Amino acid sequence: MKKRSYWWLAIPLVIGGCAGSGDAQKRPPKPKAQSCFLNCNQEENLGRQYLDGVLPGDLNPVARVNSNRPHNFRMFGPQSQIVVDRSKRMASRYGNLYYKLNRWIAAGGDPAKLPSYGVTLSQLGGADNRGNILFTGYFSPVLEVRHQKSGEFKYPIYAMPNCGGRCPSRAEIHQGALANRGLELGYSKSLIDNFLMDVQGSGFVHYGDTDQMQYLGYAGKNGHGYVSIGRVLIDRGEVPKEKMSLKAIKEWADSRPESAVKELVENNPSYVFFQRRPTNDVIGAAGIPLLGMAAVAADRRLLPMGTPILAEVPLLDKEGNWTGRHELRLLIALDTGGAVKGGHLDLYHGRGEQAGVAAGHYKHFGRVWKLGL
Repeated sequence: MKKRSYWWLAIPLVIGGCAGSGDAQKRPPKPKAQSCFLNCNQEENLGRQYLDGVLPGDLNPVARVNSNRPHNFRMFGPQSQIVVDRSKRMASRYGNLYYKLNRWIAAGGDPAKLPSYGVTLSQLGGADNRGNILFTGYFSPVLEVRHQKSGEFKYPIYAMPNCGGRCPSRAEIHQGALANRGLELGYSKSLIDNFLMDVQGSGFVHYGDTDQMQYLGYAGKNGHGYVSIGRVLIDRGEVPKEKMSLKAIKEWADSRPESAVKELVENNPSYVFFQRRPTNDVIGAAGIPLLGMAAVAADRRLLPMGTPILAEVPLLDKEGNWTGRHELRLLIALDTGGAVKGGHLDLYHGRGEQAGVAAGHYKHFGRVWKLGL
């Protein structure tokens, strides 16, 4: 699953100050730029730290967590309980570890004392092999729709078709390849908002004609390759690389005619289909309801579903600037995403406008430790 209606509230990212944080360190030569969520290169030090020397592997066993950051572990207990209640397999694999971590939290959550609870630690090396893990954010949008095509509500959201092979491309779908097959889950009034919910992979819709809230989960995709429209706009000189964000895409689309928006999004032939879910729980790829600021999308090759991690999450101000500080959080890998590979974590922020604002700011770095027994 991956997730935005309040995309336009996502503030462009700029560098924040780091005075007095203790995070500003003498740095080695600048590592190769990493790719951000929208495939634009990150050249700024958005929370990077160089505290641990070279970490040659993806996972590097360590004896202790070298961090004295303030912590916030309050959401780990509820999220870990949901995992245990909903999945026998993950309860069997991780239940004892969750129990020990909750005992550790109750005793004060001192990172230096984790080994005394029998918890093993492996620090993620990151793309630069210096422990810098890219954090992006996602959330569950709320998109205004109607059950039937009506006036400005003319852009369909489709259920998964039976294609008998590879499904039509985005352009072919826009041309009516799936029309009149009973696949329409609703109609929105914004082609770009539909596209951005496609990028998120799931979201809430509000049927204004019946005042009904419905969660639409990921049902599948059409099998065509993904192309970043953010990269398209950068390459065309439409949006500067340093200002690229979901907000920038939304603003660009809102100031262009429908034909220009249609042409832009059709550069990405990949298309996501949705399904109505019986509850309004936001379900991740692990089949577990997600809680905001407690769950992350991760590369399951490094962090199998259910894996707990200790993360130095970058703290941003309301303008999306890095404050120069990090906060330790206990998170659980419960989701995946096509762009979430290697040293990249996508932090779930929750549902609605406030979550969208916070998630839209995220494109920063922090350190991460995988926890085990």
